[in-house]
Amino acid sequence: MDKFFIYIAVILSVFIFIPLYRVVKGPTIYDRMLSSGSIATTSMVLILLIGFIFDRIDMFIDITMAYAVLNFIGVIAFAKYLGAIFEKK
Repeated sequence: MDKFFIYIAVILSVFIFIPLYRVVKGPTIYDRMLSSGSIATTSMVLILLIGFIFDRIDMFIDITMAYAVLNFIGVIAFAKYLGAIFEKK
């Protein structure tokens, strides 16, 4: 069963690089923001899989929840920043 989780973790690690292209080459700032959110969500699932692999899921759930809150606050702050920029124009 651990091999299954390791294979899934490797596949998710590869899936992180797909939206990374959109973050770097995105045509608009909104594409970049959505792609970075996608990377954060995939990273949270990857952190939970690592918790299953190490058999310490209770500790890794706490880490994932903190990461989710930081991601949410970052997206809200970035959206307010973009709203302030476009409001001036």
